[in-house]
Amino acid sequence: MRCYTATTVRILRQLRADHRTVAMILVVPALLMTLLYFVYQNYPTMPGQPRLFDRVGITMLGVLPFVVMFLITAIAMQRERVSGTLERLMTTPLSKFDLLAGYGTAFSTAAMGQAIIACVVAFWLLDLQSAGSPLLVVLIAVVDAVLGVALGLLASAFARTEFQAVQFMPVIVLPQFFLCGLLVPRGQLPGWLEAISNVLPLSYAVDALQQVAMHSGVTGEMWRDLAIVAGFAIVALALGAATLRRRTA
Repeated sequence: MRCYTATTVRILRQLRADHRTVAMILVVPALLMTLLYFVYQNYPTMPGQPRLFDRVGITMLGVLPFVVMFLITAIAMQRERVSGTLERLMTTPLSKFDLLAGYGTAFSTAAMGQAIIACVVAFWLLDLQSAGSPLLVVLIAVVDAVLGVALGLLASAFARTEFQAVQFMPVIVLPQFFLCGLLVPRGQLPGWLEAISNVLPLSYAVDALQQVAMHSGVTGEMWRDLAIVAGFAIVALALGAATLRRRTA
């Protein structure tokens, strides 16, 4: 526990000193939501139907934290490896799981701030509408961001440079974005693509957000989908610990 706590505190201090990364984590999703609002501002809406911004925006509140945290975590972890910090840490009593858990906790704390700011901007400044509570949207957005952190840590275990870490983004993130149900409902995908979407965690995150958008109360399906996303994050962290190399080369 002491090693885990020390790792978490160290990474949080590094984040606080890196103002550009902090700005990207906290500000960029809110700015992108604002851009999305103006993109759909003049889009015609049928009477009695929700605005397109409402339908797309609530989903993007889960997608954006996932994408941003994946990218930042993968690069930050790879930077530790390239600088030699990771190799030095691995000579101490610090275990692989302590290291990844510390990273996961630190970046998940940042992700919580990110989700809160993005949801405040979306619901109270941009007037995003949903049947369910905005607090549920914040909860799902945080779990999505944690998933992005976990997958970013896993991807960094297979990269040798920061550039290679970025290259994992179109392999891991974009297929999930295309198949999660945002562009086309998953039930309307070809059978083989629907089968693939059923094993991708972002699909369940989007399903959970859609449950909040449509229902005023909490549904069992939402909790089930959220548990699946959290399960994927835990498995990704475990795989990251198992595949983390002790040496940089």
